[in-house]
Amino acid sequence: MVEISINTELPGPRAKEYMEAARRYEPRSMSDQVPVVWRRAWRCYVEDVDGNVFLDFSSGVLVANVGHSHPELVEEIRDQADKVINCYDFVNEYRPLLARKLVEITPPNLDKAFILSTGSETTEAAVKLARKYTGRKEVISFYGAFHGRTYGAMSLGGKRSGAATRGFGPFVPGFVQAPFPYCYRCPFGMEHPSCDLQCFKFFNYLVECATEGDIAAVITETYQGGAGSIIPPVDWMRKLEAWCRDNDVLLILDEVQASFGRTGKLFGFEHFGITPNLLCLGKGISSTLPVSALVGESRIMDVLSPGTLSSTHGGNAMGARAALKNIEIILRENLAENAARVGDYMLGRFLEMKERFETLGDVRFLGLAGALEMVKDKVSKEPAPELAKEVVNRAYRRGLLMIAPIGHYGNVLRIAPPLVIREEEAEAGCDIIQEVLREIS
Repeated sequence: MVEISINTELPGPRAKEYMEAARRYEPRSMSDQVPVVWRRAWRCYVEDVDGNVFLDFSSGVLVANVGHSHPELVEEIRDQADKVINCYDFVNEYRPLLARKLVEITPPNLDKAFILSTGSETTEAAVKLARKYTGRKEVISFYGAFHGRTYGAMSLGGKRSGAATRGFGPFVPGFVQAPFPYCYRCPFGMEHPSCDLQCFKFFNYLVECATEGDIAAVITETYQGGAGSIIPPVDWMRKLEAWCRDNDVLLILDEVQASFGRTGKLFGFEHFGITPNLLCLGKGISSTLPVSALVGESRIMDVLSPGTLSSTHGGNAMGARAALKNIEIILRENLAENAARVGDYMLGRFLEMKERFETLGDVRFLGLAGALEMVKDKVSKEPAPELAKEVVNRAYRRGLLMIAPIGHYGNVLRIAPPLVIREEEAEAGCDIIQEVLREIS
C-alpha cells in the first residue's frame, strides 16, 4: 500500500515557522530544497511537521539504503547510547569488528579498513595515503567529479565554476582534471562505442602535457553522482584500471554514493569487473549516523605510523555498531537484488516517458541510482534547469519528495529511493513524475 497523504497546503503552517527560523538563523549555504520540514520517517516515507506524508525518492541523499528508521538499527543505536558513544581513537568493541566486516565483503586485496565519519574524510585520507606510499605528489581526477566539501576533496572536484567551489580558490596544488565519459554530452562530439574512447586517448595526452609524470593516484567515482548520475562505459573503466596498473599508479574509487547495494550490486565497481587499491565508502554504510571508511591494501596502509591519520568521531562505538547492523540487514534482506529489480522497472518506465516527452533528454540508471536529464528539446539538448526545478516542485505538491536538481547545468532529476522500496511504490512515484511531465511538456 502506498502511504502518500497530503492534508494541508504546502508548506503547512508549522513548516512555515521552521522555514522562517532557518532563514533567520542559518546561512543560505545549503541546497535549495523544497520546503519540507521532516518530523519522522520510516521505510521510504517522510512525514513533515504538519502531518503530511511524502514518498521519498531522496534517501536523505543516498544515505537511508535500508530505509528510514529501520527498527533493528534504531534498537542498536538506542542500546549503544546507554553504554558508550565516543572514545576518540581508543579501541571500542565495534570499530575493529566493522573493519573486519569491510575486509570480508570487499575484494581480497583490500585487507585493512580505516573507519572515519564523512565521505570527505575518506577522499582526503586516500590522497594523503597515496602520496605517502608512493612518494609522488600528483593526483588525477575528472571533470564533473564531486569528492566532498573540505579543501582537498573540493580541489579534486571537477567543476571550478560550480556553487560549491566558485570563489573559494586558490585550490590545493598537485591535482589535475581529465575528461570523464559523459556520453550524452561528449566534449569531443562523438558517440560511444564508435568513438573508440576518444576521451581516454585525450587522457593519455593530458598526462603527457599537464603532469610532471609524478603521479601518485587516479581517483574517480564509480558513477559521477553530483554531475548527474553519469555512468561511464565498462570499457573506459577497464582501460583506466589497466593504465593505473601498467604505470604503477594507485586507483582510488570513491564509492561514497555507489556502495552498499545502491547500484544493484553490493559495490558499484562490480558492474565493471575492476578492483581498486583504495576504496572510499560512506553514506549507505550506516543508513543512519555519520560513518565512512577507507578500505585498502595493507602494503599501502602499513606506511602509516601512529598519529599520522585519526579522527575525533571516526569509528565511534555507536556509529560502528550501527554500520555493522546495517550491513547485516542489506545482506540478509537482499537489498542489492531489490535495487536491481526495482531499478530495472523504473528504467523501463522512464525510457517509455523519454519516447513520449520532448523535454526528457536522457535516462540513466544503475540499480536505484537514477537520473532524468531535462532539456528544452532533444535535438539541441539545451539544458532546462528551470524545467527540472518545476518537476521537483510539482512532484512535491503531489507527495513525491526529490532533492533539488543536480548536474553540470542543474537540469538533472536524481531518482534515489531507499533500497527497500516496493515495485508498487516505485510505480506510484513514476506515475507522479509522468503526470508532471505531461503537464509541463
